[in-house]
Amino acid sequence: MKILFLCVANSARSQLAEGLAKSIFGDKAEIESAGSQPSGKVQPYAIEVLKEVGIDISKNYSKFYDELSPKFFVNLDYVITLCAEEVCPVLSSAKAKKLHWPIPDPASAPEDKKLEAFRSARDSIRSKLEDFSKLHF
Repeated sequence: MKILFLCVANSARSQLAEGLAKSIFGDKAEIESAGSQPSGKVQPYAIEVLKEVGIDISKNYSKFYDELSPKFFVNLDYVITLCAEEVCPVLSSAKAKKLHWPIPDPASAPEDKKLEAFRSARDSIRSKLEDFSKLHF
């Protein structure tokens, strides 16, 4: 199974989803994340809150979906968008099923609430991925 997580900047929610999905699904799925306007770097809080649960995404980087291998898009099964308050990117793939999981952007939280917002996003995404896993694996 191939799954692509999309958001705008590919620096927070989709990076959390990629790290968590790789951890939960293991070798049962090929996982990527990307954005429509990549920021160039992963939010430090995203790295921190995944590290808290034993997942290392420190080598990940924010990327545009055109940077992914064309081979990945062949038989892509799912495109999961994670935007809530902004316009989500659209990726036209005739075969891929599209799911939308509206997660508030933790990067937009006030500085003194960011860590809490990233933990909340992590936990929401993990819950959705666990439910997804029960249905598809």
